[in-house]
Amino acid sequence: MALTQLTVVDTAVDILQQFGLADLSMRRLAKELEVQVGALYWHVKNKQELLAAVAAKLLNTEQLRVIPENFATPADAVLQLCRKLYLALLPIQDSPEVIEVASALQVEQLNPVLQLRDLLHSAGLSTEDARFGQQLLLNHILGSVAYRQNLVQLDVDAPQSDGFDWGLQRAVSGLFSRD
Repeated sequence: MALTQLTVVDTAVDILQQFGLADLSMRRLAKELEVQVGALYWHVKNKQELLAAVAAKLLNTEQLRVIPENFATPADAVLQLCRKLYLALLPIQDSPEVIEVASALQVEQLNPVLQLRDLLHSAGLSTEDARFGQQLLLNHILGSVAYRQNLVQLDVDAPQSDGFDWGLQRAVSGLFSRD
């Protein structure tokens, strides 16, 4: 198999899903690909760029796309996109940390995150408020996923509901209220 950026990112996603972020090192990745660590740097500049590419791979799927015209209100489209993100990230170990790194790096390749901002903006929020709303909702999604993953990892018996949807509905309602 030829070493390409795609094989590097796909292998990194596999390591993340199987072992978590702590085991996703450049050394581990090189070992999995049976190459020297230096060979990876032809395809990614550093671990941060790798994590950004992994985040894009996790999020840029057709299943996470929302078609606004299919919803009665912009708020409904936002709610659906947030729920899809939550459910997609939940089974992937340490996914909140990976998405947070990519978001902090202001990676513009995270299509669902950009769509979230666009949905908020097209619903009447100013550009700045749409950006703040995007961050609020993303923080809620990632925090809820991390909380749920920690419960599983710590083998804590928890009630079925973690309050994700309750908090999401209130946040979206607040974003769309006209004060």
